[in-house]
Order: sequence, then structure tokens, then C-alpha cells
Amino acid sequence: MRYKAYLRDRYRAMLGYSGEILIVLGLLHLVPLLLILFYPSEISYAYGFLIAGVPPLVIGLLARRRFFPKETVTLNVQEGAVIVAVIWLIAITVGALPFMTIKDTTFWHGWFESASGWTGTGISVLNVAETPRIILFFRSFTQLAGGAGFIIIALTAAAGALGTGLSAAEGRTDQLAPHVRQSALIVLAIYTGYTVFGVLALRIAGMGWFDAVNHAFTAVSTGGFSTKPESVAYWDNALIEFVLIVLMLMGSINFFIAYTAIRGKLRAFIRSGEVRLMIGLIVLSSVLLIVLVKPQLGFTPDKSIRVAVFETVSALTTTGLSTVDYRPWTDFGWMTLILLMTVGGGVGSTSGGIKQLRVYVLIKAVVWEFKRAFMPAHMVNEPAIWQGDRRELLSDRQVRQTALFVTLYLGILLAGTGLFTAYGFPLKESFFEFASSLAGAGMSVGVSSASNPPVLLMAQGIAMLLGRLEFFTLLIGLAKLFSDGRTLAGLKREG
Repeated sequence: MRYKAYLRDRYRAMLGYSGEILIVLGLLHLVPLLLILFYPSEISYAYGFLIAGVPPLVIGLLARRRFFPKETVTLNVQEGAVIVAVIWLIAITVGALPFMTIKDTTFWHGWFESASGWTGTGISVLNVAETPRIILFFRSFTQLAGGAGFIIIALTAAAGALGTGLSAAEGRTDQLAPHVRQSALIVLAIYTGYTVFGVLALRIAGMGWFDAVNHAFTAVSTGGFSTKPESVAYWDNALIEFVLIVLMLMGSINFFIAYTAIRGKLRAFIRSGEVRLMIGLIVLSSVLLIVLVKPQLGFTPDKSIRVAVFETVSALTTTGLSTVDYRPWTDFGWMTLILLMTVGGGVGSTSGGIKQLRVYVLIKAVVWEFKRAFMPAHMVNEPAIWQGDRRELLSDRQVRQTALFVTLYLGILLAGTGLFTAYGFPLKESFFEFASSLAGAGMSVGVSSASNPPVLLMAQGIAMLLGRLEFFTLLIGLAKLFSDGRTLAGLKREG
């Protein structure tokens, strides 16, 4: 009975904290209504966002009033994982409502589009050319908000103290300041600065205001939704492509590392293992694409460079904006993009994928293991990596955890690819499409379609969510919720 009482108290506090996040979620769904001020003719679509935003807002207010703890309750990472997993599932499900009511999609199509938006993936099954501006803006805004994360936004906006357990569960393990809320404020300030810069830069580069706002949102969040069916290829503008490259890189760099550069510690920034790996991959992949893919596609030299660099950055940052159609590319070109998407961006950034830090850790571990074979038995030598201005020693435990994550990631990638092939899609296309979904990249070779069966749409949506929350958060959160639910219901022995 004591453990049941303890769980009830903990879940009451968790419901109170969830109420604050639901308030934020409800308000986020109402933001697109501001677009009606600029496009009054779209007022008829307002109801789609009201039915998505008002219920979470009301429920959140009631939960906060009824359950919010009078004294601060510090949640652990497992409890944070429960809240994060449930909130993200609610957000994606509620986010399907505007698509279902305004675009008259099925639930599965709306759920897919919502998952692609909130997780910052960018694969779409909508006909963008026939989609109202308010829906286009909503898609872009979900990527901007999802890239920051509900917890970061709630930490800066909520009245109560939510704690490190929630921010860690959503993937923000590095703190930029001693206090969690102060750290969240810094992250949101950097993110907002990126976005404002992006809007102005894209407008100056040649985009109209609406397109500039949407593409700044989706480039900084490394989301990849576009307002044009042709994506960035619609403009065929070198300056626009350059601005988007800068924005994608800014969004894909760990906020902790970016903060060191903002504070003027450029040496620490360049010394960071993630930054060095990112630069190396961009240079190497761009050169390989120019040399080995360009001759088969017939691009001019300047176009080849633009395409190679843009697509490399778009894949590595898991953004998914594109300047060309990938289907005519050679197998080597496809393989390069798949590898870049799978590596992904920086830990603690808006990017998906395995993450550059984990790949860097494994590379360091392999080199260390090789060197250790030639060292004297009594010699002690541990490898170290740099994260901003912080030097960290690599332990065997960290290497094992990294290897476990990568193994799980690749296992899910193979399983998802197998599912697509089971439905009759070719292996190469299936591998590319599911790799893009799992990495939250958004690049597509035409496999994702409104005509796909619901099981494939759901599989991709789940892959997007797993990639955004890095597997363990979602799995641990749902497992704990199931286990605690059984205990509270008397179906499981206490303890």
C-alpha cells in the first residue's frame, strides 16, 4: 500500500506538470490564427485550429489547478520520460485535427503529416500546391516549435519549476546555465535569434515574406517542409541556397557548443569533436558527389557545386530541403545521402539521426582500442573528447551505451526497410525512405504517398517519433507507464 500511495503522489505531481505543458501545447495550436490578420479570406479555416487548441488548453488549466504540487517535486528521468512520451503522442494526435477538418484528410494522413511536422521530419503526403496558406504556416510552425521542444518552451513560459528530469528526457542533457529555466531561456533566445536572422536574410535574398517566414522556420528547425512542391528548386537562386545552408548548420549544431561560439570562445568551438566531424563530412561528401555523381547528371560546374554542398548539408543536418530530384541519382549518390542522414546532426540540436557525437565517440573508441593493443600492459591512457570548452574522458560504459544505441538504431532501420519491401517497394527506395523517416530528415524518393496503406504511414510516424525522442525516452516512458498502471490497478505486486 505504501508504494501505491507513493505512486499516486508522484502521478498527481506529474499530472500537474503535464497540465502546464498542455497549456503551452494548446496555445501553440492557436498561433496559426494570427495569419488571418494578413490573409482575412482564410478565416473560414479557424475552426480547425480552435478544436485542436482549445481542448488541450482547458484540460491543461484544469490539471494544473487540481494537481500542481504546492511544493516543488523533483522528477527523475524515468518520470520525465512518461510525461514527454505522453505529451508528444497527444501533440501529434491533436495536430492531426487541422489537416482532417480543413484538408479533409483521413486520420492516418493527418496523423502522418502532424508527426512529420512536430518531429521536424518534413516528409509530406499533401498536395502543397492546393493547400491553404494557414495549413502551410501551421506545418512550418509545428517544425519550429517541435525543434525547440515542448519542455523547453514550457520551462520558459510556465509558472512552476519543471526540473531537469523533463528536459533530459526530451534530449536536453547539457545545461547552459546553473538553473534549468535560465538554461531554457538561453536556448530559446538563441533559437529565436536564428529564426529572426533567417527570415530577414531570406527576404533580402529574394523570397517573399510568407515564403521567407516558412523556410526560416523549417531550416532553423532542420524540419524541411516547403511552401512549394519543388522545394528550394523553385527559386534556383544561389543566394537563397547559401542562406538556407547557414540556417541548417546553425540549427544542427549542439546549442551548448553554439553558446561557446556566441560567447567568443571560437577556439573551443572549432576544437569540439562534433564540429570537426561535421566539417570533415561536409567537405568529403561534397567532393565525392561532385566527382562521382555530377558526370551522370549533366550539371554545369557551378550547379554541381551548389547541388553537392546543399544536398550534403541538407542530409547531414536532417533538414530535407532539396534543390534537385534524387531519383535520377546514381546508387553512390543515394548511399552518400543515406549515410549522411543516418549520422545526423549534433546532440542537443534540432537535428535527428544517430548524432555526430555518438559517431565521433565510436571512432575515438576504435582508434583507442587499436592503440591500446600496442601499449605496455601497465600504461594507463584514456581517450578524451572536447564538447565546447569542456574536456570529457571516455569511459567503457559510455562507449557501450553508444554502441547499444547505434545497434538499436540500425536494427529499427533494417526492420522498417523490411516492412516497406514486404509491401512491394524496391529495396533501395525502401531503405532511403525509412532512413529518412527515422533520421527525421524528410528527403524522399517518392515512396511516401497518400495512397500508402495505414500501416506504412503509422510505421513512418512512429519512426519519426522514435528518432525525435531518441528511442529510449519513448520506450522507457511507455514501459514505466504500463508498469505503474498495473501496480495502481492492483494487477502487479508492489515493490
